[in-house]
Amino acid sequence: MHTGPLCGFACLPVMASDPPPGTLFLCGPTASGKSSLAIALAREFDGEIVNADAFQLHRGLEVLTAAPAAGELASCPHHLFGILDPEEECDAMRYRGMALPLLGEIAARGRRPIVTGGSGLYLKFLSHGPSPLPTGDPELRARWAARPLESLVDELRERDPVEAARTDLRNRRYVTRALEICHLSGRRCSELRDRWESAAREKDRHLTGLYIQRERADLHRRIAERSRLMLGSGAIDEVRRHPALGSNLAKAIGYPEISALLGAEIDEATCLDRITAATRQYAKRQETWFRREAWLKPLRWAPGADLPLTAALDQLA
Repeated sequence: MHTGPLCGFACLPVMASDPPPGTLFLCGPTASGKSSLAIALAREFDGEIVNADAFQLHRGLEVLTAAPAAGELASCPHHLFGILDPEEECDAMRYRGMALPLLGEIAARGRRPIVTGGSGLYLKFLSHGPSPLPTGDPELRARWAARPLESLVDELRERDPVEAARTDLRNRRYVTRALEICHLSGRRCSELRDRWESAAREKDRHLTGLYIQRERADLHRRIAERSRLMLGSGAIDEVRRHPALGSNLAKAIGYPEISALLGAEIDEATCLDRITAATRQYAKRQETWFRREAWLKPLRWAPGADLPLTAALDQLA
């Protein structure tokens, strides 16, 4: 078992509003190999795995959502997999409320929490907490939709010249969002955002995380293979058994495509093509998100290479 400088983390004080010191985040795009590497790291660090995939929180669609298989779940402690009904709603804030106390309990047992998943918003809420910026207001947005963009830009320049100077003023959505924050908070958008970003950078210093990088062609090959296996290994039957889902799980890639297949709207070849294409697009969005998170260290996994456990341990040393 690894006995490097990361041991002893459980002796540090645990803050209820933050992940406990020593929590390891293992991220990566779909089909990148997170589950197998997380298990290897859990064995190395006497750790317990905590799910950060929005869809794998739900039971009933394990094949569709590529949840860990029974053998993987039995290999080391896993948490927050299949704990919600398919119809149950969940969001990033609820997830944070479930995961944060669990991380503290794992650390209190002297074990290492290993958070793994690819849902960027859930990971961000857990690692950094929710943004202090107010949520959207449909009434305000409807009112501003009737105004010319030039009028909105003038108002933003008057209310918050700093934010106006760094906003793409040709983008109506950006301008409207900045104004919305000013109106709802009663403060300058730039002030709130600068404070949040400063606090986030401070939290970055205390976080430990890796994200798996694969070559684009290799990742696409793995996605195509996973999509084929999913369709042939029970995903169609899963969707057939769950014709109605909560709005969260209904967004899972493969569910609308297989629903169309079951409704005889498309054939199986088209269904497979659509699932593969949607998964590739999702993986690209995930990769963009991970690259923006400076606290996550890239871990390259070459095509055909063995589990990069040694490289991961070197990154964490």
